[in-house]
Amino acid sequence: MDFKVVIITGASSGIGAATAKYLAELGASLVLTGRNIENLQKVGQECEATGKGKPLLVVADVCSEDDNVRVVGETVKKFGKLDVLVNNAGIGVMGSIETTSLSQFDDIMNTNLRGLFHLTQVAVPHLIKSKGNIVNVSSVAGTRSFSGSLAYCISKAALDQFTRCVALELAPKGVRVNSVNPAVIITDFQRRLGMDDPTYEAYLKHSDSVHAMGRVGRASEVAAAIAFLGSDAASFTTGSQLCVDGGKNVMCPRFV
Repeated sequence: MDFKVVIITGASSGIGAATAKYLAELGASLVLTGRNIENLQKVGQECEATGKGKPLLVVADVCSEDDNVRVVGETVKKFGKLDVLVNNAGIGVMGSIETTSLSQFDDIMNTNLRGLFHLTQVAVPHLIKSKGNIVNVSSVAGTRSFSGSLAYCISKAALDQFTRCVALELAPKGVRVNSVNPAVIITDFQRRLGMDDPTYEAYLKHSDSVHAMGRVGRASEVAAAIAFLGSDAASFTTGSQLCVDGGKNVMCPRFV
């Protein structure tokens, strides 16, 4: 990843923060975006501590069209190019067809799909110039169906289709587009959905049993997959969904 210029959205926590630190170690030139300035600055300091460069920090909301234009503009102004776009920013919400409000549905779609669509659209001309690539952070919820998180599952399934379609559109122009599809990863994602500590611990314990490998994942493991897809090592890979999920994607419920 040396000399690669990489934008990571949602870099202030979770998988985004882990990816920032992972790529910093590899020598990437980083542009980190997020809404929480304090967390973003902390991640930036941890990246800078690797001794391989200081990230450009841009406080931005992927739902803002002006912010998306500013993020790409500041990236190209500072580094002269853009090689990799990591679309990581996303939110979740629990709810069924009976309980999910239209405002919740709209919030999920605006963040997980519409904002990502627009930022990608703004970035594409620069990625064509650099023959770069895009890595979308999707979910096992995009490849499998689960009750109780309807809007989230829909958004990630749509994101996977977005990945495949854009991969076909940009392949003739030398731009690759892939996604990573994690299952349960130890981050603050579930806590943001309202889980307190005891509930979260019980959730993790149960989750061990629904992953073929008998455990949940680490953010660093997803970061490694993102780094692979964003690197030249994946030069013949496009339109793929790389499941970083301990085998959850291929499991089926057992009733015996």
